Amino acid sequence: MERAVLNVDLPLRKRASGKVREIFEADGQILLVATDRVSAFDVILKQGIAGRGKVLTQLSEFWFRKLEKVCPHHLVTTDLEKMPEAVRRNADTLRGRTMLVRALDIVPIECVVRGYLAGSGWKEYRQAGSVCGVQLPNGLVESAKLPAPIFTPTTKAKEGHDLPLTYAQVEEKVGAHTASRLRDLSLAIYRAGAAYAEGRGILLADTKFEFGLADGRLVLADEALTPDSSRYWDAKTYAPGRPQDSFDKQIVRDWLEQSGWNKSPPPPDVPAEILEKAGRRYREIMERLTG
Repeated sequence: MERAVLNVDLPLRKRASGKVREIFEADGQILLVATDRVSAFDVILKQGIAGRGKVLTQLSEFWFRKLEKVCPHHLVTTDLEKMPEAVRRNADTLRGRTMLVRALDIVPIECVVRGYLAGSGWKEYRQAGSVCGVQLPNGLVESAKLPAPIFTPTTKAKEGHDLPLTYAQVEEKVGAHTASRLRDLSLAIYRAGAAYAEGRGILLADTKFEFGLADGRLVLADEALTPDSSRYWDAKTYAPGRPQDSFDKQIVRDWLEQSGWNKSPPPPDVPAEILEKAGRRYREIMERLTG
């Protein structure tokens, strides 16, 4: 049985260590290694979901390639033989979970697009009838499909939670031209991804993108349309008016909610069967989307 990869150390300069990814510098480019770590409620759990990092990497590569006519991306290669020798020496650990990408000047905005009313968007709609300043029709129910996808950006917080931004606030942060490009590209990528997914019986409820600048041009960065950055639902079981089952780590979050944990470190040990079920959900969404 595959073991979860929780830590990766390479003889390369480490730029950052995130909740999931280890980020290194490599010959003027960036090496992104997706571990199998899992975080919930802003706490990294002691156990991981085996193979999860591979799903995130391989789905990102799939979407970067499929959507490159809509928006350029930062991916250079996932072929370890084209990466630095330090990577090749650790091929058994890194294969399938590593991307070599262009170094970009990252735009400090999380570009969220919603096609359905769920999560924090549903909570805000019940309180204000809007999401991030976007007014929505009265009478919508939880998980309802929106009349059209909406751009609902947030801050890009280094710690803690991202905070909602209105479009006017995005303009203040990055300027009117860049704000309009972020919005238009985000909506275009969402529509293309949602149309493809729906053809495979999957609904893309919402997603978030990250962009960087290369020679003044916006480039899609980080990950693309993965279960970590997106909310995917099965079209066959979709029923508005209630929460939907997602293809992600929700089963882990549900177990933690019911465990009595106070959501502060240290987290409890998650049973192996819960982690295995979550792993199957990740593999299923990858297989259904990529074939």
